[in-house]
Parts: sequence; C-alpha cells; structure tokens
Amino acid sequence: FPSLSGNDNSESLPESIPSAPGTLPHFMEEPDDAYIIKSNPIVLRCKAMPAMQIFFKCNGEWVHQNEHVSEESMDETTGLKVREVFINVTRQQVEDFHGPEDYWCQCVAWSHLGTSKSRKASVRIAYLRKNFEQDPQGKEVPIEGMIVLHCRPPEGVPAAEVEWLKNEEPIDSNLDENIDTRADHNLIIRQARLSDSGNYTCMAANIVAKRRSMSATVVVYVNGGWSSWTEWSNCNAQCGRGWQKRSRTCTNPAPLNGGAFCEGMSVQKITCTSLCPVDGNWEVWSEWSVCSPECEHLRVRECIAPPPRNGGKYCEGLSQESENCTEGLCIQDKKPLHEIKSQNIETASDIALYSGLGAAVIAVAVLVVGVTLYRRSQSEYGVDVIDSSALTGGFQTFNFKTVRQGNSLLLNSSMQPDLTVSRTYSGPICLQDPMDKELMTESSLFNPLSDIKVKVQSSFMVSLGVTERAEYHGKAHSGTFPHGNNRAFGTIQARNKATYIQNLSSLSTRSELKTTAIFGHLGGRLVVPNTGVSLLVPHGAIPEESSWEIYLAITQKESSLQPEGTDVLLGPEVTCGPSDLSVSTPFALTIPHCAEVNSEHWNIHLKKRTPQGKWEEVMSVEEETTSCYCLLDPYACHILLNSFGTYALIGEPISDCAVRQLKVAVFGCLSCNSLDYNLRVYCMDNTPCAFQEVVSDERLQGGQLLEEPKLLHFKGNTFSLQISVLDIPPFLWRIKPFTACQEVPFSRVWCSSQQPLHCAFSLERYTPATTQLSCKICVRQVKGHEQILQIQTSILENERETVAFFAHEDSNFPAQMGPKAFKIPYSIRQRICATFDTPNAKGKDWQMLAQKNSINRNLSYFATQSSPSAVILDLWEARHQHDGDLDSLACALEEIGRTHSKISDITETEIEEPDFNYSRQNGL
Repeated sequence: FPSLSGNDNSESLPESIPSAPGTLPHFMEEPDDAYIIKSNPIVLRCKAMPAMQIFFKCNGEWVHQNEHVSEESMDETTGLKVREVFINVTRQQVEDFHGPEDYWCQCVAWSHLGTSKSRKASVRIAYLRKNFEQDPQGKEVPIEGMIVLHCRPPEGVPAAEVEWLKNEEPIDSNLDENIDTRADHNLIIRQARLSDSGNYTCMAANIVAKRRSMSATVVVYVNGGWSSWTEWSNCNAQCGRGWQKRSRTCTNPAPLNGGAFCEGMSVQKITCTSLCPVDGNWEVWSEWSVCSPECEHLRVRECIAPPPRNGGKYCEGLSQESENCTEGLCIQDKKPLHEIKSQNIETASDIALYSGLGAAVIAVAVLVVGVTLYRRSQSEYGVDVIDSSALTGGFQTFNFKTVRQGNSLLLNSSMQPDLTVSRTYSGPICLQDPMDKELMTESSLFNPLSDIKVKVQSSFMVSLGVTERAEYHGKAHSGTFPHGNNRAFGTIQARNKATYIQNLSSLSTRSELKTTAIFGHLGGRLVVPNTGVSLLVPHGAIPEESSWEIYLAITQKESSLQPEGTDVLLGPEVTCGPSDLSVSTPFALTIPHCAEVNSEHWNIHLKKRTPQGKWEEVMSVEEETTSCYCLLDPYACHILLNSFGTYALIGEPISDCAVRQLKVAVFGCLSCNSLDYNLRVYCMDNTPCAFQEVVSDERLQGGQLLEEPKLLHFKGNTFSLQISVLDIPPFLWRIKPFTACQEVPFSRVWCSSQQPLHCAFSLERYTPATTQLSCKICVRQVKGHEQILQIQTSILENERETVAFFAHEDSNFPAQMGPKAFKIPYSIRQRICATFDTPNAKGKDWQMLAQKNSINRNLSYFATQSSPSAVILDLWEARHQHDGDLDSLACALEEIGRTHSKISDITETEIEEPDFNYSRQNGL
C-alpha cells in the first residue's frame, strides 16, 4: 500500500491491488450525515468485510493515517476479516472548508480483489437563529369564522420543527378535527368557537435550540342579535288616540367579547284608537196610559237616546212612572182613595227617611276610605315608568353628613346630590308655600302662562335670605320687539378657579328674556341677564349725531327651527334688531352652546330666519368667508355680523364621538302628603338659558336645589340614558318597586329641541319623625359617561340653612352705553389700531395681533375691514366681557414688540381714568 504517513495527504492510492482470489469489500456500516453542535466534534465510522485496509477521504483528500482509529475482527460465520475505522471531524475543519458544496467524507475499503467506496456523508454546523421570520398576529374573529395564524420559524440547520401552544398548552391537531397545523407551519381553525379565544404561541426547535414567537391574542366575538318582538301592549288611552308599544332585547345572542350591539330600536310604538264609552240617555216619556180600575195610569221611557255603548253607563232613574188619574176621587173599599193612600204615604215616608239616612252614612264612609286609598296610591305609584328595569334590592348602611360650610351654590349646603332620572307627573302637584298655595297640573308645570305675575313671596325666596329685590324690565315697543310667549329663566353661576356656576339669587320670578336700550355713536353692550346672550355695538358703528333703539331677545317658546335627522339645536334662538338697520362696523353677537368643541366630531352651522319664516344657512363655523365671522369658544360662539335678525346654531354630528354637554340638576320638595318627598331630576343643555328656565319653573313649585349641578358628556352613539336612585335608607324611606331605575331612549335625549328632560321620584317616609334624607342619584349613558349626585338634606323648611347668594353683575346692568361698556380704554384702543393697522415689510401687523389672540382662521374676513385691528379688539371684548383680562392682552402686545413703551405701563396709567375704573369694577 502507498504510505499515508507523510505530510502529503493528497497522495493517490491505487484503485485496485493485485491479490489472491477472494471477494470485493462489502460495507456493513457506512458513514451517516452529521451535524456539529456548538464546538463538539462528530465521529464518522465505517465497517467493511472482507477488508485489508479502510481509509477516509474528505472533500477529495485522504485523511491522515494518524487520524484513523481502526479495529479488526473475524466473522465467525464466514471466517472473513472484518475491519472498522473511526475518524473525528471538528468545527474548525468544517469552517475552514470553502468549497462549492457541503463538507463531505467517504471511506474506501481494500480487499484482494480490489476496492469499494461508501456513500458520501455530509457534515454541517448546526444552528438556529433567534428571530422568527414572521410572528403570528392577533385577530378578532366572529364566531364560526376561519382563523389563520401564520408562523415562519427562524432560519436554522437542520430546519426547525414547529409546534403551537394555546395558553401555554401544546395543541394536538390529531385530537381536534377543527384545527390543522400541517399547512406550512400555519395554524388553521376552520370554524371559530368561543373556546378558541386565547393566547397562541409558535414554538420552533431543532437539535441546537428552541425559539418562542411573540404571543398572538385571538378573540372570538359574538355580535348581538335581536330577540323576537313581544306582543303589542294594550292601548294606553282608554278613550281616543293613544299608543301601543312592543319591545325586544339584544339577547339572541347577547353580544360577547366586544361584539357589536344590535342595531335598531329596542322599542317600537304605534298609534292606536280606543272606542270611547258612550253613556246612555233617556228618551222622552211616552204618553200617559188610560186610567186603570185602580185609578192609576202609567207612562214609560227607554234608555235609547243614545243607548250605552263601549262600556258606558246605563241611564239613572226609573223607566216607568205611575200616578193617580182621578185626583183622589177614586173609591176603594168604600173609602176615598186619597184617605187610603195618605195612611200608606205616612208609613212609606218614615221608611224612606230612615233608609235615606242609612244610605248617606254608608256613602260618606265609602268616600272617606276611597280618598284615603287614592292618596296612598298616588304617593306610592305617582311615578310614570318608561322602559324601566328593576334594581337589585338590599339593606345598605348610610350616615348623615354635617353641614358643609362656604358653598354659596346650594340652597341647602348640607345636601349632596349626584344623579338623574326622566319621569313625568301622573297627578297634580301641590306647592307647599306658607304664603301662597297653588295646585298646578303637569301642563301648567311645563307651559306656565307668560302673562301671570307672581307677587307673593315664596318659600324659595325666603330660603335665599332675600325679601325685596329690584327687577329690571326692558321697554317693549310694538314696533321694536318681536312678540311671543315669554318664560322666565334662572341660572346659578359662581367662579371657583377654572369653573363658574350661575347664581340663583339674581333671578326674578318671571323676568322677560329681552332687553332694549338706545345707543349712539359711542356704542355699548346689551345683555340678556343670566342667559349668556349678549350684543356688543362697537364704537363708531352708529353714525354720529344718531341714536338707535336696539333690542336683544331670546325665543322662549319652542323654536321654529326644527333640525333634520340627528342635527341638534345647540343654543337658544336669538333675535337682535331692528332688522331694517345695518351698521358700518360689524357688531358682536354672543350665543352660548352645549357642544364639546371638536371639528372632527361636529360640523356647526349658523342659520338665519328670513322674513318669510324660513331658515337659511349663513355659514359653517369652519368656512372661509368674508360675509361674517364665527369664533367658537368652549361654551359660547362669538359672531361678527353686519345685519340684525334672528340667528341660531345647528350642530351636525359627523361621528359617534360627538358630545352634547348636559347639565344635571336635582330639586326636592315635600309633596301634598306630609310623608312623601319628591325628587325632580333635570337633564338640560349646558347653557345658562336652559338652566335659568328650570330654576324659574322649580321656584314656582317651591323646589329646592339639592346639590351643585354636574356636567354629563352625552355622546351621539345611539346609546340610551339610564337614571337611578340608589342607597335609600331601608328602614326610614321607601320607593315603589321597579321605579328606582329608568331608561330614556337616545332619540328623546338627543333630539329634545331645547326642552329639558324632566324626571320625578316620590319617596315615602315610614314615620313623620324622619327628617333627614340621604341617597344617591346616578345618571349614565350606556357605554358612556356617568355622574353621581350625593343627596343629603333635611326635608323640613325650618332646618335648612339659609345661604347667601350674590347676583351676576349683568343682572344689574343689562345695558351699558359708552366707555363703561368696554374693557379697553378708548385712548389705548386708538393707539393699538394706529400701530397695527399700518403695514410694514413683514406684512400686516394686525395678523400677528390676531395670532396672539388665538385667531388663526379666516383672516381674509379681517382683511376686508377698514380697521382690522379694531374688529379684532371688538372680538376680544366679546370674549372677555366677564373677566376683562387686560394683562393677557398687554402680554400679547409686548411679545409682538411693536409698541414704543411697555403696554403694562400704559395700562397702569390709563386705569386711573374713571370710566375704565367703572368698567373694571363691573366686569366679572
């Protein structure tokens, strides 16, 4: 054999060696493919018979003889020589090889007849990378839908095998025919079940390592489905036109795991007509019959004019009548008939007398029992339930809190409310007022007559600690004011850091919601007290030596503007005039609104009523136009206009996230039954006008505000409003079962057309000794915002704490003329306009003035004005009529850097002027 002991491993061995007769080598074991794990070498082995020598050849080169380990034996059966050879292959050898194919080794065996070669065994370095080429992604799938989770394992040698885990437990597709994990490492669930929800993980493993993918969350959801409609209810009207309703629930199936709620209405109503009962009436008497042998004649009548129908009452009285037909001259048993009858009459009259007395006593007793039962039923069942659901009852602990000090917002500061409910009165309402008692029906509550003046001091006024107060009455001229049904309004407003609530004490019992004044060239301000509505007439808007009588009014009856679809009337309908006048400089009209300002959710329009009574759109708030300008603040819209008329704001929701801000307030008073206490909850637009209306109506009823009103964000997502009374002391008070919770449909809240949503609850004391009431009122939108009002009050008038209130200043000065109406002194205003109206190389400086005052939109409107700076300052005056924040204006001017001296110094000098002093003192 050629020598393999040298350094030249490439020396060729002969393919055949002459030998004695025999057989060629036969391989009993050939080298297998192998993988090097980390730095551990692998062993290749080869076994042949008969074999004189066996050597390994790797990558075409002979392996050195010293690297072989050889073992020799004799086959007992054939007596032939068996040889077995081992070699080690290291990681370094494989890494140093740079051939076109994998590292390979082959063994060659010699016998006397020649050589034999084994198969080639490849040797590779095993590895598995860390990152998956594709991680499975979470999914939300409807029930019975298909779920496909993709997984591409990391690159590796040998290729990784994939296993799926659900919630850390292996998935065996052989046990579940609905699951297939064989398709290219993907997990397929043919029909999703609720039990298939969970966290899925892809596991990849080979001989080197295991790798774990990111977990994918699979949610199998169920969309809600409507149940069958219930049967139509009976017509609610016993006579005439009424309605029937039927309902269904979103329980077939109920939505699960975030599935969509059922679309459509849960309640349907249709009109119905019930036949009215017709009471019977007698026809005229018939003619008298002929005289009978008993000296009597008869006449009859029938109950057919008309006959009773549809359950009407039968005619009262006798259907037959008889009398003597001989005037007492008829003889019976040899006596004149009148003598016989006189004896019978005396006996009959005695019987009739006693019978009548007995019947009268029974009737009085029945009447007393009936009245008592009626009053009891009214106290227990005086609440009309609309689509209500019962709350789970139970005993709950309660305690009475001490009187809270320093809160000028409450009529009784020991009270803590927080919740809302919608209900209507089903019976008359008694006003408990020691000086004036009236009985008001439901219609009089919601539609009080505008021409009634209440002069009697009510207990509501006494609780405020106010006995006399001057009221402002604007002049009403037939040619100036529009006429209509006027209702009084009241609001509560007090500033506490960032919030303010309107004050109740400034409300007159029935003040008119219109005001008028005569303005001249110096301009002025007109305010409808406690409503947030104002009109600013700028200096110079009216020609010199002229004076105009200008009015400002709020439509108190239902607005003639009826929004379409889901559009909302966001504030009051405001009229300013006379309409035939026009001004040279735009005037500023401020209208409060109840929208949460967000251009992504609302599209707000300004509309104007034409002389023909139709409404036309003036502009959209976000529109670029030079005819007018709208600036939308969080609670009011400031509008620059050149013509008077009637205006209103309409909100068009453009997403389900559009929010209508509702103010929730709770009032309470004792009812006619001394054991009952009425809670009335109102949900109204968050505008001063709406709250003033509620307070004014409650005042006439003797109602007490029990807690500071709270703000509810009501979304336009079609979900209803729920109002509940909770935590009623179980051993002291009670409420009729199934009336403690009420659900109000979305459409009734969203499309209320400025009418406050009103709900009433009647609570009954077990004993007159109970004088304290503690409970909670919860107002929430389904899947939305929630407010809790904590009620804690004394129900006795003499135990309530009298709270001092302070009037809003615009109640005392609804009209201001000349310099007193403006926050910026006229001399400073002139200097600002002269400075910023002048153009420079950098452009119009009034644009920087607008920018510093947060006016960044529709600047082309100001560019068309003779003095853009003056119009910007007019808008600033309208926005800051209650605070007059001159410091912020001074800082804005200093930042621009166009003034010759510090504006703050100028301001301090000008503050010494009497007129400006007056305006500061009368600002809010």
